[in-house]
Amino acid sequence: MKAIVVGGGIMGLATTWALAREGCRVELFEQADLPHPLGSSFDEHRLIRHPYGDHAGYARLIDDAFAAWELVWQELGQRLYAPTGTLALSGNGATWAGRSAASLAAIGHPMTEIAVADLPRRFPLLKTHGVERAFWIASGGVLFAQDIVSALARRLAAKPGVALHPRAPVRDVDLDRARIVTEAGAAHDADVVVVAAGAWVPRLLPSLAGRLVPSRQVVAYFDLPAADRAAWAKGPMILEQTGDMGLYLVPPMQGRGLKVGDHAFSRTGDPAAERTASEDEMRPLLARCRSLLQGFAQWRVERLKVCFYTVTADERFVVEKQGEAGWIMSPCSGHGFKFGALMGLELARTIAGERDPAAHARWAAGLEGDT
Repeated sequence: MKAIVVGGGIMGLATTWALAREGCRVELFEQADLPHPLGSSFDEHRLIRHPYGDHAGYARLIDDAFAAWELVWQELGQRLYAPTGTLALSGNGATWAGRSAASLAAIGHPMTEIAVADLPRRFPLLKTHGVERAFWIASGGVLFAQDIVSALARRLAAKPGVALHPRAPVRDVDLDRARIVTEAGAAHDADVVVVAAGAWVPRLLPSLAGRLVPSRQVVAYFDLPAADRAAWAKGPMILEQTGDMGLYLVPPMQGRGLKVGDHAFSRTGDPAAERTASEDEMRPLLARCRSLLQGFAQWRVERLKVCFYTVTADERFVVEKQGEAGWIMSPCSGHGFKFGALMGLELARTIAGERDPAAHARWAAGLEGDT
């Protein structure tokens, strides 16, 4: 079987790798360099963690996601991951942390509730302003995202049966005939086409524009005093929601930066547009950092990074068969990278093994065993 994959982010690269594992010949087409520096997968890190609110289906998949990453580390000959543990905080009526704990208890991954009064002792890097409940689980950590996609691209470039085409934008996709046409006018045929083009999918397949919405997101990297950086390098990831404002914090593991972002989707923006960001866009987030993080007054914004998610209304993944010989692959809404290896493996197994596409779509949407 011959497959064409459109898009060279984590989903496209992982699917290419997995299809090759299944014995398929694969061609991957990416509009820019591989990896694409403006792609959604290209950032210092992404988080992998068990807490998932009421989405027990995705929480159940985290163990499988870890197992899939182990296969990637074997393929690459290096482990691009660091464990941190996960601290979930909520307050001002927000219930995500408590709901996550309840869902995880039901599937055998209990979280430990920490009394708010004990937080300063357990985690002296934090203040308790606005925090009403706190939960800890030892699992979870940091995936070094841009290192992963870079290493996968290098590995695939040397793999027999795989052809990578960077700087080869695709202008047309025929999901019935399994054919693509590049902007250079070259047509390429296969037995199956997988479109994993991230925030550019609505441009390539306009029929999906109302369902898969590009969302401009700004994250902040911080320069902090040496003592704070050393302390945070041993710290947990933070997932926090206190009413209308919530943040996530990625600790500076193995020399990478300390990053903070918020949970709100902009649901606006053009991934091809200029990507300048300002601190004004981050004022609510910076204010929450000031009230939650010890010593934040001495931190400085080192850089702001604009990235793009592709957002669905229910934040569930879209991995669906389209046409006679096509698949749309959009595990998205800002929580897809952790599942990249697993999504690639399972889609390749479904394609090569001719498994039921409808069952696969339901599984990818996190609906198996969900509450």
